[in-house]
Amino acid sequence: MKFVQPIRDKEIIADIRKRLLAKNNKRDYILFSLGINCGFRISDILPLRVYDLKKRTLQIREKKTKKWKTFEMNTTVRRELLDLVKDWDDMDYLIKSREGVNKPLTRSMTYKILRKLTERYNIDGSIGNHTLRKTYGYHFYMATKDVVALQKIFNHSDPSITLRYIGYTQDIMGSITKKFRL
Repeated sequence: MKFVQPIRDKEIIADIRKRLLAKNNKRDYILFSLGINCGFRISDILPLRVYDLKKRTLQIREKKTKKWKTFEMNTTVRRELLDLVKDWDDMDYLIKSREGVNKPLTRSMTYKILRKLTERYNIDGSIGNHTLRKTYGYHFYMATKDVVALQKIFNHSDPSITLRYIGYTQDIMGSITKKFRL
């Protein structure tokens, strides 16, 4: 399994959002926006329904850890997403598959969507389902420098794991080795 990277460039993030809105691609926009604004694993995003978004906080049981998690989403992001789904039924999945009636998208399809969304950008080719979660973590850390809060959000056992997970350790190593010369 390859190690996927976050999307570090905010201009790329803004461009992806703009392109998805221009195409009126609600499903992919919601997938992208939830992923980069919540930091959930893809397996925890896919089961979300419209009624989940209508609550003040998102409450999920993490598929991987089986732990309950409460997340208070940014109000601007939440309002934007609610506006996109205002005509949808409360039981509709936020990220619906086009196959069948009201089924969530599959992990393999989200991988294909993310690869297609990012193929025009030169992003190491290291894009996968964890890219959205890592993007959230990377930008959260860059904005707050609060590795302990991020460690708790991600349920990691140690801050060093969190820094390595979001690619920050690699950034630091790269900048140090780039400057080193004998």
